[in-house]
Parts: sequence; structure tokens; C-alpha cells
Amino acid sequence: MLKMFQYNWQVRDEWFHWCEKVSSEELLRKRVGGVGNILQTLFHIADVEWSWIRTIQGKPDFQEDFKSHMSLELVRKLSDSFHTEVEEFLQTWTNDRDGILVTDPWGREFTQGEILRHTIAHEIHHIGQLSVWSRELGLAPVSPNFINRGIR
Repeated sequence: MLKMFQYNWQVRDEWFHWCEKVSSEELLRKRVGGVGNILQTLFHIADVEWSWIRTIQGKPDFQEDFKSHMSLELVRKLSDSFHTEVEEFLQTWTNDRDGILVTDPWGREFTQGEILRHTIAHEIHHIGQLSVWSRELGLAPVSPNFINRGIR
């Protein structure tokens, strides 16, 4: 699991670098699909990842407000701050926890493994949306390749 999260983190970081080439207006422009715009999608990816990890840990979740993070710098800073807690958790996670049941804040039950795999797939899904929007802007998207990333 950790290797797939490491992959997502590398790709997310590359998207943050990609965003440096795009104006704030384009990053915040309303898009078809996703959660609204490029920057809000990156915010959403980080927030959802962190929220699910906190759910597994039995910690309370709180909703960060995108309106308080409407710049590339602020979204990147928030993602980095969440990353620390998520990585610390994943460093201690073992496969024997895969089937442990967790109840989310809405009363639904999932296994820890389901939640982690969902979180991985969730980010990959949104990265695909970012790739489409990148091409709409006439820019090359970040490579989604797992190979040659040094994750072994």
C-alpha cells in the first residue's frame, strides 16, 4: 500500500510544479467534471486522503474550507501538512489490519484495506481529470507512469 501512496504523492507534487506554469485565474477557472477547478481538485485529493486516514485511526475529522486555501501555495502547504500524518500512519500499517472494520462518520462500515485502496484509486481518478484539463489548456500533463519513479 505504501508504494502506491508514494506514487500518488510523487505525481501530486509534480502536479503542484505543473501548476506553477499556469495563471491563478486558470487554476481557479470552473471546469466540467471534478470538484470545480484545478486547484480545488488538488485540495480535495489531499483532504480526502487525510480524512480517510483519520477515520481509520478513529480520530475526528474536520472539514477544511477551500475558500481559506485559494492559492497554489496554500493548497501545497496544506497537502504537505496532511502528508506527514498520513505517511507516519502508513509506515506502521501492516497487512494483518486489512480486514479490520472501521465505521465512518456517516455510520458506514468498511475495512481498513478497502479504505486505503479507495483512497489510492480516488487520487488516481482525479489525476486523470487534471490530465484532461491540462490538454484543454494545450499543456502536457504530468506522466502517470509508475515505472521509472524509483519506487521499488
